Amino acid sequence: METAVQGTVPHQPTAYPRTDRTVPTRSADRASYDRELVHSILDEGYLCHLGFVRDGAPVVLPTLYGRVGEVLYLHGSTGSRPLRMAGQTDPGLPVCVTVTHVDGLVLARSAFHHSINYRSVVVHGIAHQVTDPEERRLALDALVDHVVTGRSADSRPANKKELAATAVIRLDLAEVSAKTRTGGAHDEPEDLGLPYWAGVVPLRKGYDAPIANDDLEADIAVPPYLKNA
Repeated sequence: METAVQGTVPHQPTAYPRTDRTVPTRSADRASYDRELVHSILDEGYLCHLGFVRDGAPVVLPTLYGRVGEVLYLHGSTGSRPLRMAGQTDPGLPVCVTVTHVDGLVLARSAFHHSINYRSVVVHGIAHQVTDPEERRLALDALVDHVVTGRSADSRPANKKELAATAVIRLDLAEVSAKTRTGGAHDEPEDLGLPYWAGVVPLRKGYDAPIANDDLEADIAVPPYLKNA
């Protein structure tokens, strides 16, 4: 998803800059600002969590997203509170977006050292509502293709009524960090002789065979991009 859009800059540095908000206060050695790593974590996910402040209180909502170059796009109903807030004022809506993958369950000899292996990305920034028709089209295609690559070209585009009911916001990837954990349990030396199993239970993402809709015409075959998922 490296398509260029308005506002993106070609030949970006290989790493995002560190800021006060992207340097963790705990386990800073697990943090990374590598652009390629950040993109890979974002591209592999399906769901993000969008955080913002509403009436003085924090709100976090799960939602779909799509990446195009150095921009994240999120969408929802035009009646959605955060999407309306992103278009109400020129400064936009301050947000925090997170994406996390759990790769393994880490079981230690002590309860305290149990953990998970994970990959995560946190994005801070100002979200703006997308009003340009061409960018909205690109963003909506990216959201569909993020779920299944190639799907936007194999489905009916949104019509005027659907577009009127859909709001899109954009968040530039500028203040970004990744954080990961790998490896086994980190037990205390005095616990190594305890009679408890320690190690990692790997988790993996998998796909079952596609299930056709009951009302699907019998002569419509499963598309190749689903066979290869």
